[in-house]
Amino acid sequence: MKVPAKPPNIKDIPLTQQIYTSLIGSQGLLGATTEKGEYLHWDQLRVKQPRPFNLSAKQWWAATKVARKQIYKLLPFVDIHHKPFLLAIPYEITQKLYMLDRPILGSSLDQALIEESMVEEAISSSQLEGAATTRKVAKEMIRSRRKPRNRDEQMILNNYHAMQYIKEIKDEPLSIELILALHKIVTEKTLDNKKDEGKLRRTDEIEIIDIATNEVLHTPPKAKELQARLEKLCDFANEDEIKLAPHTGYESSKFHEMFMISPQKTFIHPIVRGIILHFMLAYDHPFVDGNGRTARALFYWYMARQGYAWFEIISISQVIKDAATQYGKAFLYTETDENDITYFIFHQIDVILKAWNKFIHHFSEQTKEINAIEQKLKAYKLNHRQLALLRYAISYPQAHLLIDEHKQSHRISYETARTDLLSLVKLGLLSKKEVGKAFIFIATEKLANLK
Repeated sequence: MKVPAKPPNIKDIPLTQQIYTSLIGSQGLLGATTEKGEYLHWDQLRVKQPRPFNLSAKQWWAATKVARKQIYKLLPFVDIHHKPFLLAIPYEITQKLYMLDRPILGSSLDQALIEESMVEEAISSSQLEGAATTRKVAKEMIRSRRKPRNRDEQMILNNYHAMQYIKEIKDEPLSIELILALHKIVTEKTLDNKKDEGKLRRTDEIEIIDIATNEVLHTPPKAKELQARLEKLCDFANEDEIKLAPHTGYESSKFHEMFMISPQKTFIHPIVRGIILHFMLAYDHPFVDGNGRTARALFYWYMARQGYAWFEIISISQVIKDAATQYGKAFLYTETDENDITYFIFHQIDVILKAWNKFIHHFSEQTKEINAIEQKLKAYKLNHRQLALLRYAISYPQAHLLIDEHKQSHRISYETARTDLLSLVKLGLLSKKEVGKAFIFIATEKLANLK
């Protein structure tokens, strides 16, 4: 992956008063996005055809940047050169966020579907970082609760545990300790040095490099700055009220102080704020390894904290993995164009929408299959708890079903849970096996044949 072409300085581009007035001024024919709603980087815009109003590529870029500067806000984060990150929220982002805010599926989602999405996210997030285990093997490991056989499987199991941990801590404020705890979970037994688990890096000898070209893609901040940078990240996540300074063309804080330009109260949509947390943790790269996995886990934590419970049924990493180059470019577009984080926000919102549509399609297909199976199960006169168990067992035939888990899932007594499972054994739909002092229950061939 190449570093994108650096945008030209718009001060060096001839933009006549006529062009400015007709295209950017009162008529507003050109804006922060294209006619199709694309938020293009110079690397994309310079080769795009046709160009509006017969402008040169540089003139179109200058017009676009002037329009963006009118809506930029300064985020409370800076890059390694202490220049601020910029945020723009064009109409297209607002429109897409509305689509993600609509009521979705209610609260009666099948636990098997939630579990499946958690497993998919764990696998895909690990594969993004180089884990080579197949989905089939990884799912079998998690469902059967066997121990990982290698580092790749351990990475996947760690990510699965992190997704479970997020549900436990969703009501806690963000702290450096919480970020370190997440990192420790996702990296357990996978780092060259165990002492690096859940610890900030202590070295500056770290760069993100394109393996094919040896080109440096990203240089993270110094290790001595990480504590303060993460504290600012936590404040951003925990503050109910965000105040951002407007963009003036002069980004330094001294300019704003000189002319008494105070930060203004600004609403940042929770999904946008979660995406910014994802970006900044990845940018700061506070760990020797596991930064991407921790950043994506942090995003999921923030969505859960903000009440977006349906995020646990989608896998953003699965979509990212299918177009990993675009994920990397979204980071690079931001870094090469005045730290404009809007590129990454556009990319991630599109990722979320694709992940949601992917789930809806899968949910629709699985619902048809489940309805057909339940018709065949009617003859057995099962209760709703047993039907839920069998749906799960059909979806994950290698899964170990436990009395205690069934009891907790449905908030019933141990005896009721035990009776539910043993009744299914008598019907030949589950088999029972003693492991140590406990019993596990597994789907039988008879149940599998109902598909």
